[in-house]
Amino acid sequence: MSLTVTIADIAKKLNTTSGTVSRALNNHPAISLETKKRVTKMAQKLNYRRNTVACSLRSGQTGIIGVIIPSAEINFFGSVVHGIERMANQNGYNVLIFQSNESWMHEQKGIETFLNARVDGIMVSMAKETNDYKHFLAVKHTKTPIVFFDRANDELEIDAVIIDDHKGAYLATEHLIQQGYTRIAHISGPQHLNIFRARLEGYKAALTANGMRFNKKLVFAGDVSIDAGRRAIKYFLSLENQPDAAFAVEDFTALGAIKELKEQGINIPSGFGIIGFANESFGEHITPSLSTIDQQTVNMGKEAFSLMLHLIETKGRINKNIQKKILEPIPVFRNSSLKKGNI
Repeated sequence: MSLTVTIADIAKKLNTTSGTVSRALNNHPAISLETKKRVTKMAQKLNYRRNTVACSLRSGQTGIIGVIIPSAEINFFGSVVHGIERMANQNGYNVLIFQSNESWMHEQKGIETFLNARVDGIMVSMAKETNDYKHFLAVKHTKTPIVFFDRANDELEIDAVIIDDHKGAYLATEHLIQQGYTRIAHISGPQHLNIFRARLEGYKAALTANGMRFNKKLVFAGDVSIDAGRRAIKYFLSLENQPDAAFAVEDFTALGAIKELKEQGINIPSGFGIIGFANESFGEHITPSLSTIDQQTVNMGKEAFSLMLHLIETKGRINKNIQKKILEPIPVFRNSSLKKGNI
């Protein structure tokens, strides 16, 4: 007998036909319960493994969802994937993860890999380098279900689950104002991505609503990294009229800002306030602990998979309305911004 056990091997052992074994393993109603039990028992004894490739060719489905994330090193994305996997497992799907490493080229490769593997659907949080969207249009052309999470693009008309980035930025900036900071800066992210553009606009809106003028000199164009936070603080401290607080576009940028402020001997939060965005796991463990905006990551993953499941179940339906789920941001205020103490 070959090392790979086949349906024919099971049939030979039971002195029956391959067709009978196949129908028994697929729980066909024409096969008696007694025969199904005999076949299952022999399959287990021989360590039979179903040929998933052959099964997928017959059914047209692989039972696999491809998920592309910018980086596995960022807890935010791992937490979203946790939510996706929880829902996928409950619905009989497996998940494959591909890291783009924030690279447009790697993201394209991930899309190509998943399409070649004939996955049942693709879920994506776009890389920060991505400003050409042909690979996403290619997915739509193949009619493979696709859903964005966190980072999306409205012009592509693809279902998405995002946080209310504008509101989250507004709440973060307003908090700094309420804590008594009077000259608040913003460390931004790449503006071709919706989420970072929305956070800049939320920052502006909070200043305006509280009678403070927007000053473009107080916006540092960062690239979503620890180094960007460090460079931003160096720039802000070089200004003749320095800011006394900053809203960072995400937590790693905020971490870099805190590191640089500490090296410069500036007290946080009395001398300079910092708040981030994402609620990365390290935030509560650093000194000072980092104020931030929680993005409901696990819930984001669950909601994104629910959209994916709906697309799979309604595949081919004409004139499908694009669905966009917007989650509420949750402020988490810690020591890095509490100039007046707990609120």
